[in-house]
Amino acid sequence: MVLKLSFYHLIRSVTFYICSMKNVYLDNAATTSIRQEVIDEMVHVMQTEYGNPSSTHSIGRSAKAVMEHARKTVAKQLHCTASEIVFTSSATEATNWILRSAVKDYGVKRIITSKVEHHATLYTVKALQEEFGLTVDYVGVHPDGSLKYDQLQELLAAADATLVSLMHVNNETGVVHDVEKIGALCRQVNALFHCDTVQSVGKSELNLQELPLDFVVASAHKFHGPKGIGFAYVRKGLVLQPILFGGEQEKGWRAGTESVHQIAGMAKALELAYTHLEEDRAVIAGLKSYCWEQIQKVFPEATINGASTFYNILNVVLPIDESKTPMLLFSLDMKGIALSRGSACQSGSAKPSHVLAEMLTEDELKKPSLRISFSHYNTRADIDYFIEVLQSI
Repeated sequence: MVLKLSFYHLIRSVTFYICSMKNVYLDNAATTSIRQEVIDEMVHVMQTEYGNPSSTHSIGRSAKAVMEHARKTVAKQLHCTASEIVFTSSATEATNWILRSAVKDYGVKRIITSKVEHHATLYTVKALQEEFGLTVDYVGVHPDGSLKYDQLQELLAAADATLVSLMHVNNETGVVHDVEKIGALCRQVNALFHCDTVQSVGKSELNLQELPLDFVVASAHKFHGPKGIGFAYVRKGLVLQPILFGGEQEKGWRAGTESVHQIAGMAKALELAYTHLEEDRAVIAGLKSYCWEQIQKVFPEATINGASTFYNILNVVLPIDESKTPMLLFSLDMKGIALSRGSACQSGSAKPSHVLAEMLTEDELKKPSLRISFSHYNTRADIDYFIEVLQSI
């Protein structure tokens, strides 16, 4: 009986500690919390628009109308036409579909990418290379993470049918690539350009009518929308073949009954993101600057990974004993602080970040690196608590 009571009190104590612990979320490059307005929109659609958008009766047509309104909303924010937007489950799915179709249906013989891309691109390219025997060339990056544009231009000089796959904002360091310059180089030699804009859609202005991009991919959960929904932009005039078969949804490109409430939620999230872009960007940039100032006060020898980085991502190398690296994130988590060393898709790996491995020396890679990513929901109090805990470790 005594043992049972002791165990009961232990569980109560742990539960009380977890519930009362301060929680600070600084991993917004991995995913973002959903805006309340988006939740309200999704709940409303789930309650009222339960029809199958492929059905011809009025209930189905009503759901279809909601979905097409969402498509127009997404297109409006990105300055393209609604017919160029295709709904997918994620940017990962969209990337797999676009790259595979480019190789199978457009006769692409070579892909130019970089080793600092997201694994959604790198693993897809590797699989296509093994399956079709295509050539893969990797553009290098400088120690500050910036792309070697001269090397890209040299690679593009080859006559092979080529697709270039390079991201806009690196998801680990926040380094920004000049997609307008990349696109212009591609146009000069008629190469296709696929761009991972997962970290920039909803966080920066993108005019797809003017930018020389052929394919763009995005995921809603990166801009305060729901998980499990994303979209692809396919420039008008380009026709891809489906990767999923079974229905005529999404112009026959992506079979399967559409998730109307998620699509509506994504459109609402993107609309709100651009409505509040200027004020949110100012808040987030201020938090990033404040965080770096506070880190420098405690760790004067700390350095930033990457140059001219995006306003919401701060990747730092800390002058902390290397032996503490494996337990650093765990120690922060135990104090209620959520952040990462790199992409959430590989957060369970003990290996160094593949992105930082292209930028840092072996000695630098051994030191603890943290990716701190912010949203407009963060506060200076969050930063102060994070610095306090970090200093104690």
